[in-house]
Amino acid sequence: MAEKANILDEQAISRAITRIAHEIIERNKGIDDCILVGIKTRGAVIAKRLSQKIEQIEGKPILMGELDITLYRDDLQIRHENQEPFVHQVDIRHDVKEKKVILVDDVLYTGRTVRAAMDAVMDLGRPASIQLAVLVDRGHRELPIRPDFVGKNIPTSSEEKVVVNVVEQDGDDSVKIHEK
Repeated sequence: MAEKANILDEQAISRAITRIAHEIIERNKGIDDCILVGIKTRGAVIAKRLSQKIEQIEGKPILMGELDITLYRDDLQIRHENQEPFVHQVDIRHDVKEKKVILVDDVLYTGRTVRAAMDAVMDLGRPASIQLAVLVDRGHRELPIRPDFVGKNIPTSSEEKVVVNVVEQDGDDSVKIHEK
């Protein structure tokens, strides 16, 4: 997979996270009754950074959780025909009932991961609302899902892959486009 373009560097990612944090606070008129839920793996890292930024701005922590939706993916059999599905731990220690749940992911593409994450949240209870924050929206939706908060819109072709690196997982912060 050859690198085609470097879209965001560490500073641009930091600015995007700061902007998204402010937008979340403004839209929700503060952070009362809000829960950030990061979709593992890089979405959870971005959610953690958002929570730190929100705490700096608001002076109090926002509720947090993490979600791995492997079991909920509708294309699980297609992707793992010869493997048994396994459940990853869902780490949401707060009741989602009547809360504003803000799902956080790194890249929004077809919408299937987000739909699966919404199903997983709904299995835990009925939130007041579910919002979506993504670092990158690359288009090509297969489902009618749109983000509420976007770091950067990056038009891509289906022959390209958006790669998000975070220092916690990959050793650097960057968003790059690679050719498949």
